[in-house]
Amino acid sequence: MAVYAIGDVQGCFDELQALLDRIGFTPGADRLWFAGDLVNRGPKSLETLRFIRDLGDTAVSVLGNHDLHLLAAAHGHPIDHDDHTLDAILTAPDRDELIDWLRHRPLLHHDGQLGFTMVHAGLPPQWDLGLASSCARELEAVLQGDRTADFIARMYGNKPKRWSEDLAGWDRLRFIVNCLTRMRFCNRNGKLEFRCKGAPGKQREGYYPWFEIPWRASRDLNIVFGHWSTLGTYDAPGIYPIDTACLWGGTLTALQIDCEQPRRIELECQGHKAPG
Repeated sequence: MAVYAIGDVQGCFDELQALLDRIGFTPGADRLWFAGDLVNRGPKSLETLRFIRDLGDTAVSVLGNHDLHLLAAAHGHPIDHDDHTLDAILTAPDRDELIDWLRHRPLLHHDGQLGFTMVHAGLPPQWDLGLASSCARELEAVLQGDRTADFIARMYGNKPKRWSEDLAGWDRLRFIVNCLTRMRFCNRNGKLEFRCKGAPGKQREGYYPWFEIPWRASRDLNIVFGHWSTLGTYDAPGIYPIDTACLWGGTLTALQIDCEQPRRIELECQGHKAPG
């Protein structure tokens, strides 16, 4: 059995199939971890969502910000009126089943035997694995329960920007979702910064990639994450970014994580959006 973590697909279904052919993926024998953002902006979001759902227990996928955009749109909160790549899902005959499957995906996945943890975006420096897992479960319980629509109506926003155990209610849940699905930079005290989406070096002074905060409580983990297509190649112990900008003409990455030294396999993509 092999285990591969795959970066943000975002509806690039043909590239996903080509990558699975390249790695020799065998359903039922191998396992796939998807780092979120299965849908949106690419040309075949519906096909991608159906395929990954139908993999069943062979695959695990954490929720990304674009997956949450789909949930928001399904609850009457369209995000981008110029982007119609989610329309095929929203008008599909199995729409309700797909949306229900998606909202039951986790926000963090940890495998103690393999020694890897996967989130879509990042972890604030105050969170160790136990706290991160607990916070993820808090949000999952809301998304999977009868308060999904209430949360989605309050989900978007950049505040609060710093973790506190005293956070409660919608503010607490908004901070959790922003960390797990949106964060890139923070300062040494853990204050989040959302304006910069570029590569490290382009952010405001005093802010750093979340994984470079030296005292972060998760520094002993091996963390696989997507979301940051402009990050580029990054080589640091325990840090495995796998969003390599397939949607923007980069590559789609599979990272084999069941071996002594994780191994990258990349597929060059034609690109469905202009880079930038």
